[in-house]
Amino acid sequence: MAITDILSAKDIESALSSCQADDSFNYKSFFSTVGLSSKTPDQIKKVFGILDQDKSGFIEEEELQLFLKNFSSSARALTSAETKAFLAAGDTDGDGKIGVEEFQSLVKA
Repeated sequence: MAITDILSAKDIESALSSCQADDSFNYKSFFSTVGLSSKTPDQIKKVFGILDQDKSGFIEEEELQLFLKNFSSSARALTSAETKAFLAAGDTDGDGKIGVEEFQSLVKA
């Protein structure tokens, strides 16, 4: 499954263009612009499956750093500060990674 099966290419392009500069990534505005916050829990779970590159059931810090690249191979990697802030926002149980329920809550926040 491709991310464009769930999200429109136009919305992805718009969301990525809004955070091209280092330290300009804001997960709330990104999820809104890309259209993810208006998707069903099942659709959000499918996107989570794409982001979970190693299929561990969690999105770890290394996967978060490459978060934008899942939307377009030409996108930049998140900076260390962006990655840590993103992880801190999503990791509600403090285990150092984001599970599917945590991701769904983060998207709907």
